[in-house]
Amino acid sequence: MRDFQLPGRSPCMAMNGMAATQNPHATRTAIEVLKNGGAAIDAAVAAAAVLAVMEPQQTGIGGDCFAIIAKNGTDDVVAYNGSGRTPRNLPENGFARDGEKLQDSSPHAVTIPGAVDAWSRLIADHGRKDIAELLAPAINFARDGYPVHPRVALDWAGDELRLRRDPNATRVFMPRGRAMRAGEVFRNPGLADALILISEKGRDGFYTGPVAADMVCYLRELGGYHTMNDFETARGEYVQPIRSDYRGIQVCQIPPNNQGITSLLMLNILEGYDLAGLDPMSAERLHLEIEAGRLAFRDRDAFVCDTRHAPFPLQELLSKDYAAQLRREISSDRLMDHLPPPLMRKSDTVYISVVDRDHNCVSFINSIYWNFGSTRVSPTYGITLQNRGIGFSLDPAHPNSIGPGKRPLHTIMPGLALKDGRPFLSYGVVGGDYQPFGHTHVLTGIADFGLDPQESIDQPRVFYYEGGTQVERGVPAAAVEGLRRLGHRVVPAPEPLGGGQMIEIDWAEGVLIGGSDSRMDGCALGY
Repeated sequence: MRDFQLPGRSPCMAMNGMAATQNPHATRTAIEVLKNGGAAIDAAVAAAAVLAVMEPQQTGIGGDCFAIIAKNGTDDVVAYNGSGRTPRNLPENGFARDGEKLQDSSPHAVTIPGAVDAWSRLIADHGRKDIAELLAPAINFARDGYPVHPRVALDWAGDELRLRRDPNATRVFMPRGRAMRAGEVFRNPGLADALILISEKGRDGFYTGPVAADMVCYLRELGGYHTMNDFETARGEYVQPIRSDYRGIQVCQIPPNNQGITSLLMLNILEGYDLAGLDPMSAERLHLEIEAGRLAFRDRDAFVCDTRHAPFPLQELLSKDYAAQLRREISSDRLMDHLPPPLMRKSDTVYISVVDRDHNCVSFINSIYWNFGSTRVSPTYGITLQNRGIGFSLDPAHPNSIGPGKRPLHTIMPGLALKDGRPFLSYGVVGGDYQPFGHTHVLTGIADFGLDPQESIDQPRVFYYEGGTQVERGVPAAAVEGLRRLGHRVVPAPEPLGGGQMIEIDWAEGVLIGGSDSRMDGCALGY
């Protein structure tokens, strides 16, 4: 139990349904959907649409999504890959001209958005509501406006220069000639019009007709190879979740091209240590977490790819014997000095966790990758296009090499855990490369240290990135000094590390327990 004399908040508790998101209006929207008879996936999509409007730096309908769903409180778990592919006409080497670099704002970095297709398919298969009803709150916010929340304003201010590179982005997202500030009201009427077309025509309102033409024409003006056919034929797919057991908890992740296997690798390595015998905020615990992450990221960067285009050693990487081999590389008294740093970059994402009255659990994540994605914005409908293509390798011999009709390595990862054959945790932590660390940190907080979801999410975080160990200001001084003694080059985290949401199911009491990250603006609510 937390110390009530210190800043913090208690977990949310309820019995009928719960949602946790990083914006209070999105959480409230999800709860209203549940109370009006909607299923968990209905609530998740409605919340995702609100976030696509109210957190434009993090997500949008020009991005991708993934979901893991546990049905009716059972171990019947399905997963959906809603990530987009490169245009089919992209040259084999990915570029039109020799020596061209794949920049974050390049049209070649824009993969076909998969989110709207995923929303439509998941609602049709697992929902109870019509998409028009679910998009109505988001349409209202886009048309009538909303006050910008503090964390959103912080992120917005950091990307003024990037937004100025694109005239449409400047016009849409800097209507006052600068980044929006906390408390100021922002509107995106073009996006409202696009959402209205989707509400009327379903996925075709986005992937055919004027909305698709708006995106395709602008991308082609910029030199892209996108076609109307690329959009019209874009489809996500159901995939078999990959799983690993951690101390009796079965952890489910999305398979590659998703990086979810990285967290499973970390957990397999850490399972060989008595973490419960350590202080949760000790240098010893954090050191083991970092070293497990470095080993897991080495394999992620070597192997994770679109498995339709290259082989992937799934069974070998998830083997407990392989984890034992990796564990032998770790020393408890010094930092390994022979591993390269991760190769990817920070991303911006929204994560949503929802559990309904029937214990349908949805772990749902939506993203446009970098802050404001590629900063390429469609002229008429104000849709920010993601830049997931920069997740590709430029080495033609790499499994994750860029090419036509391919999905890149994807950092956004929803998590879901089962215990005793029933859903136990629906959780996620956003933050690009940090996400496997975040998943591992919050899950071990529950499994090894007996924390509740809010306590586990609130714990200070560390992250090994580009040769340095980033530490949040909340990490105790003794732990920081201990990491230095172990050889870590400790640096202050330049910004909060990730942002998480979690719902735990206490089956014995019939209670849902939710936590929401104070690093963001949101909350967990139930009824």
